[in-house]
Amino acid sequence: MLSYGLLLIANGLFSTLLGVRTTIEGFSTEIVGVIMGSYFFGLFLGARYAVSVVAAVGHIRSFAAFASVISITALTHALLVNPMAWIVMRVASGFCMAGMVMVTESWINERASNEMRGRILSIYMTTNYAAAGLGQFLLPLADPGGFHLFSLTSIVFSLALVPVLLTRAKAPRPVQAKPVKLSKLYQISPLGLIGSFCAGMVNAMFYGMGPVFTREIGLSLTGTSMFMASIILGGLILQWPIGRLSDRTDRRFVIIGVAFATSIACLFILVFARMPGPGLFASAVIYGSLAFTIYSLSAAHTNDFAHPEELIQTASALLVAFGVGAIFGPILAAFMMGWFGADGLFGSSAVITALLGFYTLYRVKVRDAKTAAEKSQFIPVPSTQFTSEEIYGAALDEREQERT
Repeated sequence: MLSYGLLLIANGLFSTLLGVRTTIEGFSTEIVGVIMGSYFFGLFLGARYAVSVVAAVGHIRSFAAFASVISITALTHALLVNPMAWIVMRVASGFCMAGMVMVTESWINERASNEMRGRILSIYMTTNYAAAGLGQFLLPLADPGGFHLFSLTSIVFSLALVPVLLTRAKAPRPVQAKPVKLSKLYQISPLGLIGSFCAGMVNAMFYGMGPVFTREIGLSLTGTSMFMASIILGGLILQWPIGRLSDRTDRRFVIIGVAFATSIACLFILVFARMPGPGLFASAVIYGSLAFTIYSLSAAHTNDFAHPEELIQTASALLVAFGVGAIFGPILAAFMMGWFGADGLFGSSAVITALLGFYTLYRVKVRDAKTAAEKSQFIPVPSTQFTSEEIYGAALDEREQERT
């Protein structure tokens, strides 16, 4: 958990730093979108292929290798200020991040007993949002136009491998499961697939283009870090209340409410962006508290209809849908910002979440709801990262499928 926290502190700082640095370097908005989307493409590749590295050399050695490479990429960004080089580095960063999270999470999941699992997941979720949010406050420590923040990021990435290298815990065993294709996921729950895809788009748009948005509306470096932290830390507020509400009623009505409320929060951000002040940061907190629940709600709704023996595979397919949305989200936001300016970011998010709300209304009409006894339990999942326990199993399964 300590390694995971350090990873997200460094990654949270790194993502925002790159967004700010791209504006300093004068990269076009469209190029920035491709650079930011490349990270999620790397995550996607890492979810599929990093397992080969782990299987070949073991968890500890692979973690050390991933940490070393991602630390190198952080420094390389400062040495090679070139869009094509940054795209390559972001793919490499995403690949390594997926591998590192895969190792640490599979370790945690194997060590947690059934009695402790709920508490462990709660600590995990809190660590995810708190660490990523705290990483934003490191941004004002130095000039983003220099190399100091890139060096700091590299240092924290390197520190993240220390707890894993010093552990005496037994390395986890791979999860064996049968993969579920996206077409099968659509048959199980069309809303779950679409909801996960939209969550991936919206969340990646914010992480990738949020720093560019803040710079275009005139926020200072401190203001940028506060805005990003407000949204990320806001993700902690409503996870459990919304989850409990969805357990007691038709989840689709909760998704409808959250989707439309998120769309409205986007509009408030756009209004207050014209006169930055407390209203902007309050709107950011509200947006984060709502937007980051969409993936968990979509996953819980899908599990309501999935066969009990297919829950792990279904979760893997949901993450694939989330990952595909995350790849295209920053690119879409970048082109919208190129056409409409800063408004294009949260304007796009408003449209996507509103469309999700309308689609959910349609699904309410064509499919009956599950009873309370038939529903699965809501589990808040940090939608800002891949959940590597399921990805680990899914990637292994695909390798086995290819062999046979």
